[in-house]
Amino acid sequence: MTTTNSLVLALAQINPTVGDLAGNVARIRKTRTEARAGGAHLVVYSELVVAGYPPEDLVLKPAFQRAVREAVEGLARDTADGGPAMLVGAPWADNGKLYNAALLLDGGKIAATRYKHELPNYGVFDEKRVFASGPLPGPVAFRGVRLGVMVCEDMWYPDVAECLVESGAQILVVPNGSPFETDKLDERIGLAVARVSETGLPLVYVNQVGGQDELVFDGASFVLNADRQLAMQMPAFAEAMRIVEWTPDAAEKWRCAPARIDKPPEGAEAIYRALMLGLRDYVNKNRFPGVILGLSGGIDSALTAALAVDALGADRVHAVMMPSPYTSRESLDDAAEVARLLGVRLDTAPIKPAMDAFAAMLAPLFKGANADITEENIQSRARGLTLMALSNKFGHMVVSTGNKSEMSVGYATLYGDMCGGFAVLKDVYKMTVFALCEWRNGNLPAGALGPAGPAMPRRVITKPPTAELKPDQTDEAALGPYAKLDDILHCLVEKEMPAADIAARGHDAAFVARVRRMVDAAEYKRRQAAPGVKITRRAFGRDRRYPITNGFRTES
Repeated sequence: MTTTNSLVLALAQINPTVGDLAGNVARIRKTRTEARAGGAHLVVYSELVVAGYPPEDLVLKPAFQRAVREAVEGLARDTADGGPAMLVGAPWADNGKLYNAALLLDGGKIAATRYKHELPNYGVFDEKRVFASGPLPGPVAFRGVRLGVMVCEDMWYPDVAECLVESGAQILVVPNGSPFETDKLDERIGLAVARVSETGLPLVYVNQVGGQDELVFDGASFVLNADRQLAMQMPAFAEAMRIVEWTPDAAEKWRCAPARIDKPPEGAEAIYRALMLGLRDYVNKNRFPGVILGLSGGIDSALTAALAVDALGADRVHAVMMPSPYTSRESLDDAAEVARLLGVRLDTAPIKPAMDAFAAMLAPLFKGANADITEENIQSRARGLTLMALSNKFGHMVVSTGNKSEMSVGYATLYGDMCGGFAVLKDVYKMTVFALCEWRNGNLPAGALGPAGPAMPRRVITKPPTAELKPDQTDEAALGPYAKLDDILHCLVEKEMPAADIAARGHDAAFVARVRRMVDAAEYKRRQAAPGVKITRRAFGRDRRYPITNGFRTES
């Protein structure tokens, strides 16, 4: 029988920083104070919120484990004040094992602990490396209500929810650290609906928000009632706290009163905001004063500049045009116009003196050899050297401007255009670059610090992309049409499709084979690339771990 007639929950999607225990605890306390003012009985936080997620091997340090325990115990003591209880996530050592734990803090103490049962060990996740699997959990009793706590991955399979409903849970509560991917929110809600359908119980889903290295967490926390109806949804890509009120119905089933539903962004807007948040948090959490980038007059650097200005503000973005003898008047004009539209500082550093110096220095060693891609790469590396020198001198982090299409096939120069501390477009295919530029020219994203209106002149989007490292050069002459290239790359990288199946989509079989060879040959470059925001199901990095030294080759 139900022993209380109401329950007020506060859902807190906050932006923790891995390892910043003091900062994370301060954020937790701030939202608890706000929740108290709203009359909340319990504040629910995201997965591992005290430590930040994902903490990776940091959790193996005994000193870190002790510091986390002290932080949690301090938060537990806070709850002796009669204010709301807290459900927090933390790495938790217990009898010689380390768990991914959800801890109920109430009445001045740690009132209950529940350990994550399903540990993800795929894609970017390595939880079996650092955590032990907890037993199938029973519900947590709180103020007369039995809460079924499932930590993140526990919701992706039916076993934990089934165990909880069989042992008397009345509301499913799911703390999460679920990274953004395109179309991921629909998948989350679909799984939540499946658990609600199986159990007949309502479900509370609280997700982290913010950037952590290559991952971006989009928040968008929500509540489903037992009839599978969406009762509340929080904003995406922003910290927020939302109060929801619960009462039992005539059948003593708990139901969440209708609350605000923030419609999440979709398509290009969702990707743009993920990139913007990922860049902002990488720069700010690592305490860089700002960023510097090469502004070439091309589409990739224009989009990178727009993202940087929207993320950080124009005063923290420094652009440098580094023309060579092959740089067109169009490129010079377009770079200047991008800088004007975005309001950023633009300096010019011609690289011809560096090209001449390298040519003179290497002439005795290159005697008798024809000019080739070597001289093109020297141009790229002269630009990379220039940006790194400015970064070293003034402290701004270099943002590289290459995209996923280029990184896939190795159309990038090591220690040249690949120089940088962060590659914001690393997981963005070229056709998506075009779509993002079109979207940004017509929209100002929520939370952006940049100016309203177009971020680049129309010609930047419509002219043929080119590296301008030799006369009459275009990217598509070297790589083929980007629309075809990107479809093949998606099939190879994200889907691991056989070449014959890719050709059956309407692609030339010889071109598919060529692209596959380029992807295989470029692994050593990708291994040395800067980190960048993950937006697809399979980004380069921990999502896709191929050996550099690899003798296996196939055209099938």
